[in-house]
Amino acid sequence: MTQDFKQLWKECLKVISDNVDQTCYDTWFAPIVPFKYEKEVLTIQVPSRFFYEYLDSKFSELMRVTLSCVFGPNTYLKYRVVVDSEANGTMDEPAGKVAVSKKAVSEFDSHLNAEYDFDNFIEGACNKLPRTAGINIASQPGKTAFNPLFIYGKSGVGKTHLANAIGLKTKELHPQKKVLYVSANLFQLQYTEALRTGHANEFLNFYQMVDVLIVDDVHEFGEGKKQATQNAFFSIFNYLHQMGKQLIFTCDKKPAELEGFEPRLLSRFQWGLTAEMTSPDVETRKSILRQLVAKDGLSIPANVIDYLAEHITENVRSLEGAVISLIAQSTINQRPVNLELAKQVVGNLVHVTEKQHTVLSIRDVVCDYFKIPVESLLSSSRKREIVQARQIAMYFSKQLTKDSLTTIGTTIGNRNHATVLHACKTVKDLIDTDKYFRSNVEDIERKLKS
Repeated sequence: MTQDFKQLWKECLKVISDNVDQTCYDTWFAPIVPFKYEKEVLTIQVPSRFFYEYLDSKFSELMRVTLSCVFGPNTYLKYRVVVDSEANGTMDEPAGKVAVSKKAVSEFDSHLNAEYDFDNFIEGACNKLPRTAGINIASQPGKTAFNPLFIYGKSGVGKTHLANAIGLKTKELHPQKKVLYVSANLFQLQYTEALRTGHANEFLNFYQMVDVLIVDDVHEFGEGKKQATQNAFFSIFNYLHQMGKQLIFTCDKKPAELEGFEPRLLSRFQWGLTAEMTSPDVETRKSILRQLVAKDGLSIPANVIDYLAEHITENVRSLEGAVISLIAQSTINQRPVNLELAKQVVGNLVHVTEKQHTVLSIRDVVCDYFKIPVESLLSSSRKREIVQARQIAMYFSKQLTKDSLTTIGTTIGNRNHATVLHACKTVKDLIDTDKYFRSNVEDIERKLKS
């Protein structure tokens, strides 16, 4: 039975789920980890003393009966409390009752996803600022100017991945630090349950013990104007910040665009660094795809990688979905992974209108975007806005056509191939360093592919 105790615990959870509502189950039973089973003693791990005390006071009978039925009538239960700096000793009850271990242990369940680390996170212009700030934070949490770090951007651009990566790196560099990742939704559920059961103070005490608090999707606190939750969160924020602890938040909007929040909370969001994550550019998308392929030990032709990157432009999640779909189609239908199959997969994911770009058509789109006459672009003018528009036209001509550098240069103002190479390098550098410039390039890319 020792080898099967985790499976038996799953059977216990089935029984428990039939006897409590879904919210209660998700809040108090789903987080439990079966730790070990020896000599008819089952040890389960819970995240805090508050967690243990609530389970013991509210569900001891349900747990006793369930364990008796599934494990046997002589089963004892011990709790392994992963955060409890004061309690110690072991309390045993007669057979068939619950025996509780309150002994403090050094482990702290951070609820971080081990897959979301920096090794799996591709840097690009779309995320360079928050990624760099995150690495600095992990080196010295709570001691940089980036506190809080407020990461915002639309869904699927990698905010959760980056937040997890910061947490994992912090734990690696500072094993003694208590790092906690929690979604805004789970925070809300926990606090509501604590209020209902009269354990609000214990809830606050638990969160105030954290060294690095990562809250995902904080915009959810403003949905429905969750006043009580915001008050609790405000209190935790103030305490941790004053104690020099690190705060990291992800959100779908910048603080100034959030609705349903108290002004005092919005102002605190902006105390540190507010950093945007945007959709990855085409080169970053290619790097992401290569990493996904290498991670799974797959072999995908370079032209397939290029095609996926050029046509799936919105976010990282869509790229991951495309790779999964491509491999599934290849495996199920026993077809080779080639450009034909890639076009079919992409066609099912996004609306694709194949466009045959030319240097002339790209030149015209760039001129139209910047409201610059074509004659100015082709001239010898060294005005900054003309030079940058000319360089962007050369950059996209190299990306989207098969023309030689010499042909591109000749068509755009009778320049030589070295000028085209320099233009492409300049555009890439500015994409990395100039947010306004990067935004213009992304807008033009969308127009070229629309």
